[in-house]
Amino acid sequence: MSNDYPYQDTFEIDLQNKGLAKVTINEYTKILSDMFDYLSDFNKGYQEDHKVSNLFNRDIEEYLQMLLDERKINHNTYNKVLSHINVYFNYLFTHQLNSNLPTIDIKGLKHESKSELDTSWLDNINVILADANVHFYARMTVLLISKGFKSEEFLQPGFYRLFNQITFSDEEKFFINLFDKFIQPIQLKQNSRDIFLKQRLAEDPHITSAGLHKYLTPSEQYLGFSLSPSELFTGYVIDFIKKNPDLSDSKLSSQLNLDLSSINYYKELIKKD
Repeated sequence: MSNDYPYQDTFEIDLQNKGLAKVTINEYTKILSDMFDYLSDFNKGYQEDHKVSNLFNRDIEEYLQMLLDERKINHNTYNKVLSHINVYFNYLFTHQLNSNLPTIDIKGLKHESKSELDTSWLDNINVILADANVHFYARMTVLLISKGFKSEEFLQPGFYRLFNQITFSDEEKFFINLFDKFIQPIQLKQNSRDIFLKQRLAEDPHITSAGLHKYLTPSEQYLGFSLSPSELFTGYVIDFIKKNPDLSDSKLSSQLNLDLSSINYYKELIKKD
């Protein structure tokens, strides 16, 4: 088997032995393969003999800077990529496969705080739904808020009846099929047809808002933007108002299922943005 990057086989066995999930190991493969492909194409020092020992901090920094400049990655993604590269070079160093640590002086970037008016996630929803690194409950939360539901609605017992009436795109249906495979064993265990259920047996099997947050936090860190249901809903409403400038307040109120004072509140937020 040909490796996508140097020492791939032994490094990934080491990751397996540390208990990392296959999806996480695949992420290492993707990041490290991409970096070494870039170095093979654009780094003269590495091109000469493709030796890891020829790589120094400036070479890794050059790759990371390219991700910022050309691929427009955010600071959270930058830090995640740097972390994975750092784990790799630490492995090489501690197993005496390389004599230097080219990431030792490279610092992470400060966390970018995103405004609750952020609506970019709505344009990327199909990418988010297809990303296995994002928890199923986090993906379902994003999907349902994009359809105009608040978390207090979809966490209610019996919401599945309403869920079955929603119109979904083909990409969304593909995700729902995957979600069904995830949730069905839990529904059987909990004897419930609802879609946000605790994974351990409980007298009340329904996930609370606080319980949902525990599932959202790791995916939020991975995606690099807030998955707070209230902030996502604000983004959804603001996006809808901006895309429908000709609708009267009463029509907006009717279509968004919000009272007129709420419509005024969101319009004021848009003015301040």
